[in-house]
Amino acid sequence: MSRKLVLYIAMSLDGFIAKKDDNIDFLSMVETPNEDFGYADFMQNIDTVIWGRKTFDKVLTFGNGVPHQDKKVYVISRTKTGKVEHAEFANNVVALVQALKEQPGKDIYCDGGAEIVYELMNHQLFDRLIVSIIPHFLGDGIRLFKEDNKEQKLHFKRSISYPSGLVQLWYDVVKSEPAKS
Repeated sequence: MSRKLVLYIAMSLDGFIAKKDDNIDFLSMVETPNEDFGYADFMQNIDTVIWGRKTFDKVLTFGNGVPHQDKKVYVISRTKTGKVEHAEFANNVVALVQALKEQPGKDIYCDGGAEIVYELMNHQLFDRLIVSIIPHFLGDGIRLFKEDNKEQKLHFKRSISYPSGLVQLWYDVVKSEPAKS
C-alpha cells in the first residue's frame, strides 16, 4: 500500500486560510481546553510533514522551534537551502512528493500554504483532504483553493462537528484511471 499525501488544514467559512498580511488569529476563536480536533490521532499515521516557507516562518513565530521532532520535515522554498534544526529545505514540491510516495513509510502531511496546495492540487497528488471549517467570515485574504485548480472528484468520508462550531470535512480524492490507448 502506497503512502498517502494528506492535506490537513483549517479555513474560514468563506475559504481563506489567512488574512492578506498572513494573520491567522481567527483560528484561535475555536480553541477549547483539551480539544485538539483529532490532531494527535491524525499525527500517529504520519511520518513526514511538508510546509511552504511562509507557513514555516509562521510556525517559527510560535517560539517553540521546529515542531515534529519525531518526523521528517520539509520546507518548500524557492531560495533557501540546507536545514533549520531537523527541517530540510526543498525547492520542488511536486518532485519531492512523487519521490516520497515511492518510498516506504507512513502518510505525508501537507499543512499549506496556499501556493503549495495549488501546486499539489494541479498535479493531482493529494489522496485525502481534511479541512476544518472555522465558523467565521474573513471577507478577504489568502484563499485555500485558487480559482483555476484542476477539476477533481472527491469521495466523502466523514464530517465531525465540534461544540466550538468547527466542522471538519474528510474527503478522499478519486483517482481517475489513465486513458487506455
